[in-house]
Amino acid sequence: MQVSVEICVIPMGTDASVSRYVAECQRVLEAAGLQPQMHAYGTNVEGDWETVFAAVKRCHEAVHEAGAPRIFTTLKVGTRTDKQQTLQDKVEAVNKLRRQ
Repeated sequence: MQVSVEICVIPMGTDASVSRYVAECQRVLEAAGLQPQMHAYGTNVEGDWETVFAAVKRCHEAVHEAGAPRIFTTLKVGTRTDKQQTLQDKVEAVNKLRRQ
């Protein structure tokens, strides 16, 4: 099953800046063959359910390995069975309506 996910990994018990932990997670997602789309408050990613959620688990492992003693993660998960739709398709559909 294809899945679209927004993930926000928040390391706790670390310095105020979390960019090095975010970079760890980005590397994990890319190594899984995914194409993460980072934004200011999280990352969008899409792919096969098993691949995406294995990468989410690996993000936690990598961030812990990088020194975060605790992690709080939010996930937004979307699936469709009526048609295939990418994250870019969703953005383009809204932009098309916006320009009318």
